[in-house]
Amino acid sequence: MQIVLATRNAGKLREVRTILAGLPIGLVALPDSVELPPEGDDYAANAIDKAVAAARATGHLAIADDSGLEVDALGGAPGPFSARYGADDASRIARMLDALEGVADADRGARFVCVAAWATPDGRSGTARGVCEGRILRARSGAGGFGYDPIFAVGVGAAARSMAELAAAEKNAVSHRGRAFRMLAAMLPGITAAR
Repeated sequence: MQIVLATRNAGKLREVRTILAGLPIGLVALPDSVELPPEGDDYAANAIDKAVAAARATGHLAIADDSGLEVDALGGAPGPFSARYGADDASRIARMLDALEGVADADRGARFVCVAAWATPDGRSGTARGVCEGRILRARSGAGGFGYDPIFAVGVGAAARSMAELAAAEKNAVSHRGRAFRMLAAMLPGITAAR
């Protein structure tokens, strides 16, 4: 079964393919010709809108997600605006580190949130939500991952590592996206059976 992932983010496509590996599906990238709707301020609405647009345009079951970083010291910002917090990963990270300059380690709590959505060409849709708790580091650490991964640490004390320091399997086991897409994967048999 072919499923379209409604993203143009190559890092996200690789990650979701790894998370869903082993399922009897072919996960394909969004065709360049498909226009995605503008994002708003709600994870679930953003994810559903993208999945619906991809399903309608391609005629295939589509999945999408909207993810964000919620930082306690910033009142939960940037949240659904995380991808719009700068022009690219480097500028977003720099802005985040500047915003938390002088904030004590104990007050640097944060979480990654992901809402994964599915949509069928006939208009059915649903969502699954995943959360990963952690904290924001004072500087980049690690060369893997993408987005805010180099400054988001999971684990406690000496065992804490940034998401960018984790192997793909380790990251996917604890990440917000891994949790959300594993829940979504469990829904797929019911979705496809109802076609």
